[in-house]
Amino acid sequence: MEHTISVRVRNEFGVLSRVAGLFSARGYNIDSLCVGETLDPKVSQITLVTHGDDETIEQIVKQLYKLIDVIKVLDHPGDAYVARELALFKVRTLPESRAEVMRIAEIFRGKIVDVSPDSFAIAITGSSGKIRALSDLLRPLGLEDVIRSGRIAVPRGI
Repeated sequence: MEHTISVRVRNEFGVLSRVAGLFSARGYNIDSLCVGETLDPKVSQITLVTHGDDETIEQIVKQLYKLIDVIKVLDHPGDAYVARELALFKVRTLPESRAEVMRIAEIFRGKIVDVSPDSFAIAITGSSGKIRALSDLLRPLGLEDVIRSGRIAVPRGI
């Protein structure tokens, strides 16, 4: 089962390496990883996505808390959180498919952020499923590359 885990850590060098090392040392895979500063510049949040049963995730959380620089760990349950990703698509276009690419980008609320005579760069934010769906539609129209940011998440409510 897929789990999204947020880890608040001290914003110091080597912390990300220790968190990633914990996963690799125990044979856990990280499917998605995103790190950024919080309102407090001394604190960063690591959001990662991994797979495992409840027992495995419980072990991961316990191991994370053993790391010195970890402040708080939250395994986001079910749909009690809001999550988004950013993706950039590069689409090589032929003159006859440019209008179709623009129409599909608009339907997905994507924004064309760069235009050249033979390609578009499209930025989109949304769920992993939304990004996958756009990718599937653009593939036959000349999708050349996709770069994804990794998932970020925040709990719902107060």
